[in-house]
Amino acid sequence: MANIKSQKKRNLQNEKRRVRNKGVRAELKTRVRKAETAAAAGAEETPELLSLAIKRIDQAAAKGVLHKNAANRKKSRLTKRLARLSSATAE
Repeated sequence: MANIKSQKKRNLQNEKRRVRNKGVRAELKTRVRKAETAAAAGAEETPELLSLAIKRIDQAAAKGVLHKNAANRKKSRLTKRLARLSSATAE
């Protein structure tokens, strides 16, 4: 543990942010997983779940949890994956 007062404060701030970011990341993973399972099952609500997942990714990028380019990459890969899954179940 640090002895300097400003470093103690910084450690508290970092811990608070870490916990907040962890919640955001967990929510993000949940939304992505739900969208993928719905697409694999061929469910009708897949587009709504995809838009919800994309919304969470954008919110994470806006909060600084994800980098902007990382968020765009995740959205692109998710969209491609869901399109491939939904086309495979449609056949």
